[in-house]
Amino acid sequence: MSPSPYDEYRPPEPPRRKRRVNGPRRRRGAGGDGAREMVMVPEAEFTSYYGKPVVKAPPWGHEVAAYLFLGGVAGGSGLLAVGAQASGRALLRRNARLGALAAVSLGGVALVMDLGRPDRFYNMLRTFKVTSPMSVGSWILAAFSGGVGVTAVNEIDRIAANRLPLGPIRPVLRAVEGPAGVGAAVLAPPLAAYTAVLLADTAVPTWNAAHRDLPFVFVSSASLAAAGLAMVTTPTRETGPARWMAALGVVGDLAAMKLMERRMDPVAAEPLHHGTVGTMLRWSEGLAIAGGVGAVLGGRHRAIAAASGVALMTASALTRFGVFEAGMHSAKDPRYTIEPQKRRLAARRAAGVTDDSITTV
Repeated sequence: MSPSPYDEYRPPEPPRRKRRVNGPRRRRGAGGDGAREMVMVPEAEFTSYYGKPVVKAPPWGHEVAAYLFLGGVAGGSGLLAVGAQASGRALLRRNARLGALAAVSLGGVALVMDLGRPDRFYNMLRTFKVTSPMSVGSWILAAFSGGVGVTAVNEIDRIAANRLPLGPIRPVLRAVEGPAGVGAAVLAPPLAAYTAVLLADTAVPTWNAAHRDLPFVFVSSASLAAAGLAMVTTPTRETGPARWMAALGVVGDLAAMKLMERRMDPVAAEPLHHGTVGTMLRWSEGLAIAGGVGAVLGGRHRAIAAASGVALMTASALTRFGVFEAGMHSAKDPRYTIEPQKRRLAARRAAGVTDDSITTV
């Protein structure tokens, strides 16, 4: 803004009334004690125009949170399946492939339910935009689903004793089964992580503040979910890779969450600790530790392995739903937008940055 000559003009003040010399002086303002000044300006409140939030929350329901969790289950199971394939664990390979197919199918249903119509998902595949997490993620989901679908059909055909009406397609499916499994495994980590990039790419304060570490949290959480599912559905004699994945996933999940919270703006991180979200994330941490300990120490016992697997899957789900709800809450309160902005502005000025459009406004 450029000043005008009228900015320096100040109209004359009206003459003040003379005070009475004799007699008691009346005190102004209710509740004043005369010994201190009355507060003329009330405490600042974080409000916005017309009572609306500064940032518009995404129009997403719990279907999106379910999709975040199911995408992690699918990605982790796809990675676990190729490990079972390489180590000759047929039951673990079968269950991981079928689990990945079930998770990605249910996740697709949840995504379509949020979008409203299936053709909206198809339309996202008409283009490929590298700078758009939504576009890249749609192609990752489609390619992963294709690879997992091929491997799962082979497993179902084996269960049915080669009685599926595949005809001449059966030899082709058998030939491409191995490469399809490897391809799904390559796409498994991006499938588990792209949803974190999608959340962090928005203007939602809590999600955006966690952009550096949220993908690591989601990948570790996916490891917990996939390992837990395998431990529930597979005999203990073949769950060695799943137990190792669970142990590494617990360490990664706890470390990534703590690092993320420490590197976030303190105000933007508050929704992760308060209310229902704080309870969910505390339970998630406790269940992850309990499931990891059970997987390492009692994973060879069927009942302990199954209970540990349920705990790990629940921990993963609570992490995804907790992060999702924390972001939605932060978008509704102007404080989580305004205070971090002021802190970033002060930091830039303190660093000597005064010649850009941010610090000169």
